[in-house]
Amino acid sequence: MAADNSIVVEGLVREFRKGPRAVDGIDLRVAPGEIYGFLGPNGAGKSTTVLVLTTLLPPTAGSARVAGFDVVKQGPQVRRAIGAALQEAALDPMLTGRDHLRLQTMLQGIPRAERGARADELLERVGLDFAADRKVGGYSGGMKRRLDLALALVHRPRLIFLDEPTTGLDPQSRMALWDEVARLRRDDGVTVFLTTQYLEEADVLADRVGIIDHGRIVAEGTPAELKEEIGRASVHAVPARPDERARIAHVLGRFGEPLPPAGETEVAVRLTEGVSLADVVRAVDAEGLGLADVEIRAPTLDDVFLAKTGRSLEGSEDGSDAADRGEPEPEEEPIRAIVQR
Repeated sequence: MAADNSIVVEGLVREFRKGPRAVDGIDLRVAPGEIYGFLGPNGAGKSTTVLVLTTLLPPTAGSARVAGFDVVKQGPQVRRAIGAALQEAALDPMLTGRDHLRLQTMLQGIPRAERGARADELLERVGLDFAADRKVGGYSGGMKRRLDLALALVHRPRLIFLDEPTTGLDPQSRMALWDEVARLRRDDGVTVFLTTQYLEEADVLADRVGIIDHGRIVAEGTPAELKEEIGRASVHAVPARPDERARIAHVLGRFGEPLPPAGETEVAVRLTEGVSLADVVRAVDAEGLGLADVEIRAPTLDDVFLAKTGRSLEGSEDGSDAADRGEPEPEEEPIRAIVQR
């Protein structure tokens, strides 16, 4: 069989005991060499989808083929073709970064003569060569995520699954990981399935984006296509006097639909077609009101999510609803490491 870097999902369902459907009949296709961004808040079904696609959870219904193999019937073949860096890195704090990579090269069946060189190559590639012989217990969060990525790349996978890889990282660490993900696709032709809550991450990296909410895909397309669906800009205003917020909101309400504000004093409105910023400013002035700040913004992926679901994406949930959304119960908790056999 020729190498196949694609993902094909049809009617995929995953339902947990005593819980709703975490994944509710989704269809998606990821082309070879594509970076596919899977967006959604905590509890939307992102991680459950990844666990099914990486063979760590069986689907309740539907089908999924990864690298040309059925995730239920051909699990070992799927695991040989993929790499995965899941939300919780399975790292031993007492081992060094080099120890982890040498162990992984052994588990992956890399010939003994090549193990040292492969470990050194990956440590340099993810920027950890300077800390290769330090115990992982002393690594920062960003260093641990980069080591986890290196471990996922040991056997040169054709596809890689990254489940919220930059959550909790500082901006510098996040940018470094973005660069490596982009390089994987550009230089190695690796297909990347990336789940994230960060809109900027999907906008920067993804060729196409799927937005999932309550287990269902509510929108799909390139970031540009999705933003074009919204089409209309928004205006965001901060009153010069906080006690005038309600009056300014009333004035702006003439020009479009109210949006969730970014701050306590901000007023935000999605403008109707043909309305300009000048129209809004003139109307505010006519009422004798003052603005400390006002700007017009082009549509964003957050606007797309808001239009499709009625709520904002980033920061909209804190993960406290995991149980309500059917996250795995203790006896169903999947194994957190993938070993190719």
